Amino acid sequence: MGIKLTDKAAEHVQGYLAQRGKGIGLRLGVRTTGCSGMAYVLEFADEVAANDHVFEDNNVTVIVDEKSLVYLDGTELDFGKEGLNEGFRFNNPNVKDECGCGESFNI
Repeated sequence: MGIKLTDKAAEHVQGYLAQRGKGIGLRLGVRTTGCSGMAYVLEFADEVAANDHVFEDNNVTVIVDEKSLVYLDGTELDFGKEGLNEGFRFNNPNVKDECGCGESFNI
């Protein structure tokens, strides 16, 4: 299935990469934390490791490590604004439950 980006998310990532002046794309992963068990991790990527999976969508390279792909496969990354808040939203079909604060999830 892979990882997809909406047009808004892709524009946001491309803008940040251009401002940063380096990088090959966006690294998406998960870590153990929070009320529900797992949280998303987003970083700019400067290289691809041997165990990474690379996806291209909307002219953006998304890199996911092998362990995180199990939890993220099929995820669509969106970017939006609500009032004064803005940020990425994860439309992850694998999520079974999220904590009340929205910071973590479980599968």
